[in-house]
Amino acid sequence: MTGSRNDGASTGLLTDRYELTMLAAALADGTADRRCTFEVFARRLPDGRRYGVVAGTGRLLDAISRFRFGDAELAQLAETGVVGADTLDWLAGYRFSGDIDGYPEGELYFPGSPVLTVTGTFAEAVLLETLVLSVLNHDCAIASAAARMVGAAGGRPLIEMGSRRTHEQAAVAAARAAYLAGFASTSNLAAGRAFGIPTAGTAAHAFVLLHDDEQRAFASQVAAQGTKTTLLVDTYDIRRGVERAVAAAGTELGAIRIDSGDLGELARQAREQLDELGARATRIVLSGDLDEYAIAALRAEPVDAYGVGTALVTGSGAPTAGMVYKLVEVEGRPVAKRSSSKESKGGHKSALRRYKPTGTALEEVVHPVTDPVPPGPHDRVLPVPLVSAGEPVPGLDTLEQSRERLRAALVSVPWEGLKLSRGEPAIPTVFS
Repeated sequence: MTGSRNDGASTGLLTDRYELTMLAAALADGTADRRCTFEVFARRLPDGRRYGVVAGTGRLLDAISRFRFGDAELAQLAETGVVGADTLDWLAGYRFSGDIDGYPEGELYFPGSPVLTVTGTFAEAVLLETLVLSVLNHDCAIASAAARMVGAAGGRPLIEMGSRRTHEQAAVAAARAAYLAGFASTSNLAAGRAFGIPTAGTAAHAFVLLHDDEQRAFASQVAAQGTKTTLLVDTYDIRRGVERAVAAAGTELGAIRIDSGDLGELARQAREQLDELGARATRIVLSGDLDEYAIAALRAEPVDAYGVGTALVTGSGAPTAGMVYKLVEVEGRPVAKRSSSKESKGGHKSALRRYKPTGTALEEVVHPVTDPVPPGPHDRVLPVPLVSAGEPVPGLDTLEQSRERLRAALVSVPWEGLKLSRGEPAIPTVFS
């Protein structure tokens, strides 16, 4: 389960102050060593969504392996008075030594799905709350939006190009989540290096404006990048831009990109013009504030690929997955919050998904680990071991394997659950 390039930097301060103050109190009153289980789940899906996509687990496991408190981190906590000397001594030796189970990356999840389960002492497990949620809430939101876009594209490739619309580190994580969900490439070079994602990109409007005229800009780009490059033709008049692009690269021009205007109409006109000029193999790439709904509306148009930016990196209106990290068991005893608006179900849980003989998913069954539900001939247990006694479990999925897992999972979703329109989750969650 590929995470990121481990540079050794501590992630220990990627947490909230109250986790350390809870730790200090628990160490003082003797409850810190109680064995606990925390569960990560979403009470509901974002409005209008029928399913969620698990993403970020690989990044999270890498971050947990670096969750340490070295001299610099301890000095910061001491100087700011967050915790006292006894807690600082305890943190100096911190290393997560518990167990983590969870849905593998690329799996679907639904309301109440136990996406991740962290078991260990209260002290070591409570510290991970913010790190776990910040990774999963971001990456699951991006992957869930990206999967909808991939479905709307109907097999046409998508390029992730949202780096300029989000935080620089979030951009790298978003590129990974989008690739997991089926995007073909990213414009982000850091993501390409860290995760082996194919990168794409040629030129922006600034390059055209730099030159005295459009023809010279195109000629320069072709000279540098070859005739298979993609020329951006909407800086001035698109029709003339297409004409100049073919003049610069010949009929073997790789692609043109249109970034503004009535994209469907412009794609039809450009296709007709390219064919008339003999550039029948030249592809048409569309970009410019696309989301899954705009992509779906363009499916009947002569489009070969899409570039998606802002909507992707913001989760297309749902920038967080809404997951929570809740204590569900203490020393084998189920515990649960009973607030009417934030109710949770106690106990360490597992889940299986039931399927028809045809492979279509029927329901998600969540049950106590102490009371397993017998799987039917087509059912599948969902959580897998991720960390055992503090060590990552060998043989976890690669990013490519997670892409394939999601592709197969989406094939199993009932047809109604793949629609972009609002509705109930694709399959119900049943608690036994």
